[in-house]
Amino acid sequence: MIIKDYVANKKELLKEEISSFTIKPKLIIIQVNHDEASNAYVSGKKKDLDYLGARYEHILLDENTSQEELFKLIDKYNLDNDTDGILVQMPLPKQINEEEVKLRINPIKDCDGFNINSSINPCTPQGIITLLEDMNYDFTSKIACIIGRSNIVGKPMQKLLLEKNCTTIMMHSKTLFEQKKSLLKLADLIVVCTGHKYTLDSSYELKKSCYIIDVGINRIDGVLYGDCEPNLDVAFQTPVPGGVGLLTRLALSVNLIKCYKNNRGIK
Repeated sequence: MIIKDYVANKKELLKEEISSFTIKPKLIIIQVNHDEASNAYVSGKKKDLDYLGARYEHILLDENTSQEELFKLIDKYNLDNDTDGILVQMPLPKQINEEEVKLRINPIKDCDGFNINSSINPCTPQGIITLLEDMNYDFTSKIACIIGRSNIVGKPMQKLLLEKNCTTIMMHSKTLFEQKKSLLKLADLIVVCTGHKYTLDSSYELKKSCYIIDVGINRIDGVLYGDCEPNLDVAFQTPVPGGVGLLTRLALSVNLIKCYKNNRGIK
């Protein structure tokens, strides 16, 4: 499976679907940082939306913006009938509480799927699940190890894998090395989302039939590295770059269409 080609084919289907809409879906992107990774993600997302024929508005706020000012802006678009989706780019400055921001966004317009009341799943975990489904991966009774317990990837990833009838094991920074070694020997599927170069490397004994999903993108001295050492001796491993980042952007486009239909009462 070449993820770049997979995503390109999926985008063609989304483009065709959007072309059939009389009014095109509209996404509001609010950014309150100048983080290099955020800039790259937003730039890629705008490129996707241009290609798909969707509408967007990118609002770049000063890093000193208060939480109250951000809430007023979110509320404005929560009430705007022409806005189908709202995305507040993370991370946010220290004066703004990220969890409160997630809850402020109207669940119907929550493209990121971060609001606990949203019917939409977070983009990265959903993108991973959809890829595996399209690869006809048999989840039932598989042992899935998630390394990393973030609210954005690790925890929702575990939830979705449980729903697919996997037996899940969550590991994190306090999991002992010997525990990791013994547990990873059992893994049929490993999702690594630590944000640290080569958290998973060839020192671990893995099943040759194992699937590895590498979520991390770590820029060191201008070079991109994943959370996993490349080319591990397994059945399938997502690359970095050109892997999960593309799946995340694709899932956001899919989520925007879902929000569009919810917002406009389209079945």
